[in-house]
Amino acid sequence: MKELEGFCLIGALEQFLPQIGRTVNWNGWEIAVFRTSSGEVYALENRSPHPKGGPLAEGMVSGRFLFEPLHDWKIDLRTGLVQLPDQGQVRSFPVKVEGDQVYVAAPAAHPA
Repeated sequence: MKELEGFCLIGALEQFLPQIGRTVNWNGWEIAVFRTSSGEVYALENRSPHPKGGPLAEGMVSGRFLFEPLHDWKIDLRTGLVQLPDQGQVRSFPVKVEGDQVYVAAPAAHPA
């Protein structure tokens, strides 16, 4: 995949539909990518911080928040922080959009 200053190309902007999550696999990471209705793109590890886990890519996007699909936890797409009254955090990854290309920065390898 193409690199951009520590970022890896994950696809064209048109592949990430507004308010719908899409899963991208990169170097052992399963990343849930979300595009908001205002056009911002965010990336989170596709793993719920809830003790029972679950995928995040199927969640519902509202503004800058993701509503986790299995437990309805509200997660800030910018930081990965779960909103009160629940607690937790999911790993977030920096995203760059250059022209019509989307890039993500994730550690080189997923931890074992």
